[in-house]
Amino acid sequence: MRILGVDPGTQTMGYSIIDIDGDGGTPRCLDYGTFEGGRSKEIAERLHRLLGGLRELAERWAPDQLAIEEPFVDTARGAKSAVAVGQAQALALLVAANAGIPIYRYSPATVKSAVSGYGAGDKAQVQRSVRLLLGLGDAPMAEDASDAIAIALCHANTLRAAERVRAR
Repeated sequence: MRILGVDPGTQTMGYSIIDIDGDGGTPRCLDYGTFEGGRSKEIAERLHRLLGGLRELAERWAPDQLAIEEPFVDTARGAKSAVAVGQAQALALLVAANAGIPIYRYSPATVKSAVSGYGAGDKAQVQRSVRLLLGLGDAPMAEDASDAIAIALCHANTLRAAERVRAR
């Protein structure tokens, strides 16, 4: 099973590709990084750049499933920020739908809890947990990329739990 994890954003979008053996084995991270929409670009141009990156990633890795984080509405940043994140999320949903890839959505608290055991952890805690769980070492990693890995791992954990329930 190959999972595409996406942390949506219009300035920076995190992505990861996680592989899980058919027997529910240990997940392996095959690729991760970010797509840059750019800070000063018009929203349409940023979305176009992000869409191109997502399409290319889906073609290259042929994921079986998409795991994506639901937008978090930060009242301090306002509705405009939430709308922009929703637009970035829509891009990933469209790429998945066009490729026939099933989509799974997770709240930020669910993702954090799945990888770090605490649903209100900060980005640094999530990144440390992701590094430890996958043995990624200390190589530089953008927070958006580690968030995307965490989203894919959350989905992998959900799949393994469902498999254990079915087995009983």
